[in-house]
Amino acid sequence: MVEKPDHLATRLSHAARDEALTQGGVNPVLQRASTVLVASADDLYDPDTWTYGRHGTATHRALKEALSELENAPCCALVSSGLLACTLPFMAFAEPGDHVLVSDNVYGPTRRFCDRFLRRWGCEVEYIDPTIGGDIETRIRPNTRLVFLESPGSLTFEIADVPAIAAVCRRAGVISVIDNTWSAGVFLKPIELGIDVSVQSTSKYVSGSADTLGGALFTRSDRLASKLKDAASDLGLSVSPDDAYLILRGLRTLPLRLERHGASGLKVAHWLQGRAEVARILHPALETDPFHKLWKRDFTGAAGLFGCCLSPDLAGRTSQFLDQLKLFGLGFSWGGFESLVIHCDPQLKRAASASVGLEGPLLRFSIGLEEPDDLIADLRQAFDSL
Repeated sequence: MVEKPDHLATRLSHAARDEALTQGGVNPVLQRASTVLVASADDLYDPDTWTYGRHGTATHRALKEALSELENAPCCALVSSGLLACTLPFMAFAEPGDHVLVSDNVYGPTRRFCDRFLRRWGCEVEYIDPTIGGDIETRIRPNTRLVFLESPGSLTFEIADVPAIAAVCRRAGVISVIDNTWSAGVFLKPIELGIDVSVQSTSKYVSGSADTLGGALFTRSDRLASKLKDAASDLGLSVSPDDAYLILRGLRTLPLRLERHGASGLKVAHWLQGRAEVARILHPALETDPFHKLWKRDFTGAAGLFGCCLSPDLAGRTSQFLDQLKLFGLGFSWGGFESLVIHCDPQLKRAASASVGLEGPLLRFSIGLEEPDDLIADLRQAFDSL
């Protein structure tokens, strides 16, 4: 048996390239199918036989094989959006009457799902301080079913003490889930740190071209994988072969692109730190960040997404500043080749930690693949226009 290469970039370049999937090409075939013909009548009801397109095609199999290399997890499930990747574990594992703990800094639509669907379903949702660490043990109840984390947190970029929380969950028999989209599975390996299920939006860094939607869930547990698979099947979830193909194409270059995103992001963040109009940068890879030590312990690199608190006296001129930018697009997504920025205050919500200590208006920057000096020049002229 040939040993796998040590480096992730090499493994992603060569994953899922056996001839059964590629038919001799470098890339897998793009197989579109709804109806599937089986060889015999008995095969129609054989659970191990492919009988319908919603169950996946050769294209989906290739993507799952390659994604499994990303998070070092043999079990990978595909869904049609990052939001579904975040919400499926709740639907797969939680039941009416259960109690779930959710980090207070999670992705807005995940929080909305918890506040609307989960509570209507009869689950009790409790939001916890993102910095709780091992003290989460005090929040575990007999009916606590699941803990959901996001690290770094959406908008405010706190780093969770993932190993400490995972250890508590293991001892208590509680399922731990983390949204790992920021690191794209490259810079953080949650399952190796003890997390049960790692999820991410493949719409972001993995696909990298802002032209497709998708999500993925990873685990090493056959039992949890079976529950996720059953929930996806019961809900009729599927991913188009075209989207699967595009996501796999982006995955091949992910480590190289993330290296550029991270380096450019740090360069822009350092420049912003020196501006009088900026009160604080929220970027765990900066030595001045309060979460830097945790980031350095658990992560091997940084993405190009970070936060920026403007000076309080710019509170009334945030929109004016954003509208002056020429190279930064105003858009909610991130992880593509294009640089984006949004004003976060209108969507910032907290329950357990009501005050997040923001000095002024909060912006979120996604640094793309443009030359960072050009992005800095764009920021400079926008500040100067004020």
